[in-house]
Amino acid sequence: MNIVLWVIQAITALAFLAAGGFKSTQPIDTLAKNMTWVKSFPAAFVRFIGICEFLGGIGLIVPELTHILPWLTIVAAAGLVIIMIGAVVYHIVRKEYANIAPSVVLLILSAIIVYGRWILVPIH
Repeated sequence: MNIVLWVIQAITALAFLAAGGFKSTQPIDTLAKNMTWVKSFPAAFVRFIGICEFLGGIGLIVPELTHILPWLTIVAAAGLVIIMIGAVVYHIVRKEYANIAPSVVLLILSAIIVYGRWILVPIH
């Protein structure tokens, strides 16, 4: 189970590193071409979400890998769950049903990491 969790953590981390890096560095107009929601929020909020996702991606791997404050892996995954709940709710409210799937997948993967690292294979 530990190996399965590491694979899930790696895949989820890569997704959040890419998405967060993109949101925190690209011009808002570039982001708006693929993510219509960015025009509904201030640029600072979009950057904040991007930075949180990027740091969350790092947090899914580095603390546990280095054994430095490994419980931060669970905190990072829980934070990403909260962000993805917000994303899913936003897309539902806006009736953007086609955009919900990626957020739901990342929400589920992040929740699996929280459960897995807290209950199934606890971090010491």
